[in-house]
Amino acid sequence: MLVVVSDSHRETGTGLDGRTLAAVREANVVAHAGDFVTADALDAFQDAASRLYAVCGNADRPAVRERLPTARSFVYEGATVAMTHRQQGGAMGLELFGRERDADVVVSGHTHRPRVTRTETLTLLNPGSHADPRGNRRGHAELERVADGLDGRLVSPDGTVAETFHVPAADIGDVDDS
Repeated sequence: MLVVVSDSHRETGTGLDGRTLAAVREANVVAHAGDFVTADALDAFQDAASRLYAVCGNADRPAVRERLPTARSFVYEGATVAMTHRQQGGAMGLELFGRERDADVVVSGHTHRPRVTRTETLTLLNPGSHADPRGNRRGHAELERVADGLDGRLVSPDGTVAETFHVPAADIGDVDDS
């Protein structure tokens, strides 16, 4: 399972609890879309996750910015994931960012608002914030491989699934049904 979080805004620790904490501990890969704030918070995530891919955000202090890129891409179960904290130009800017990286999924943060948007070519995913929702619902995203692509869900720390989505196999290249 791939778990996606963002906008922790922590001085210490991860701010994870409930289903979000369990999901991070269970995940094969955790993606964090920025705004840890301190190196202690980044270190806490590295301790909690078996594999962490992260980018820095606008609120991250220099000790975090020195350790993380502003953008990165990785492959999860055949899908290319491009990640950034924020991108000028809203959804169009994120879509362009993803197309430039030949991505299937673009992960971003910054707004603290959980949202999934399907464009003609890719899926835009903002998990919201698990620790500092700023008027939005707290949450994270979970993605798992299925025979015809990736199934995803936006989940609250209490375990409530707020939204489900699917990234079709056509978007992630060859799928081995075995």
